[in-house]
Amino acid sequence: MDKQKTGALIREARIAKNYTQSELGDLIGVSNKAVSRWENGVSHS
Repeated sequence: MDKQKTGALIREARIAKNYTQSELGDLIGVSNKAVSRWENGVSHS
């Protein structure tokens, strides 16, 4: 899985729906920092 491409896809979808990272996080039950890490391709494996 390409983390950068996945992050870009998440970001594009979030922006298309006019959600902030916090709003998206609230909708799916994670923190805004988790959304930010996903969008930037950062993981703690």
